[in-house]
Amino acid sequence: MRKISYLFKKAFTSMTIMVVPHDNHRSRSLKVPVVGIFAVILFAAVSSGCLLYLSITGMDYKAQHYEMAEKLEYYTEQFNEWDSTVAALKMDEAEFRQLFSLETKDEVLEKVDTAFSGSLDIPDLIQELKRRNDSNDKIKDYLSKQKDIYLATPKGNPASGRITSPFGKRKDPFTGEMAFHSGIDISSSLGSPVRATADGVVNYSGWTQKNGYIVILEHGFGFSTIYAHNKSNKVKEGQSVKRGDIIGYVGSSGKSTGPHVHYEVWKDGRAVNPQEYIPRES
Repeated sequence: MRKISYLFKKAFTSMTIMVVPHDNHRSRSLKVPVVGIFAVILFAAVSSGCLLYLSITGMDYKAQHYEMAEKLEYYTEQFNEWDSTVAALKMDEAEFRQLFSLETKDEVLEKVDTAFSGSLDIPDLIQELKRRNDSNDKIKDYLSKQKDIYLATPKGNPASGRITSPFGKRKDPFTGEMAFHSGIDISSSLGSPVRATADGVVNYSGWTQKNGYIVILEHGFGFSTIYAHNKSNKVKEGQSVKRGDIIGYVGSSGKSTGPHVHYEVWKDGRAVNPQEYIPRES
């Protein structure tokens, strides 16, 4: 009991703290019990501990927040890629359904769009979709090549009118002797348009003594076409043309007996019968 009383008395024993200012003011003394000083020290220690704990906890929460944000961003990208992949497949399916509902090969090749649909780069979840999309891309590559061939293949008459001289051996109208005719002659009205029968590039546009004003088109895949005896040419060498574009006008220039188009089709360096590339309904 005496020890407790002694400790209690010591705890409340005053200690003098002297404050000495750096100017001319008087120094001051402050009496504080021992227990008060310990209380202040304890409070400071507890406060520092709390601040340290809150700081560490805050850093941990911040790290977790960044990690969650990164995961959210990753999964958002994955789902966006997934959505774009599914959308691309749906578009491909709709496109192929529309294409193959057409009745003829020519209609399919006229309508096919072989634009690239995008790349797939997501592992695991969309492997099956990737495989199917790769298959669709192969179909598109095939259709693209077929369309290029189709557009390069001559089709139809270069001018309206009737065929007055066929391909092959015939009697030359100037000499009366049998000679090989490397194209067909299409009688037509003077000045009517002469049109390209396939997509291509103008290889020659000018004058020759025998054929008058002549246009030669290169189409690729071994095809080229010739349009001779024009009244005038509308295209220049190196110019790109599409099937149906006007390249000149019907005339009777050069060695000719009247207004017509002398039309030739060449395949792999050999003249072939143009009528093989003219649909029967024409």
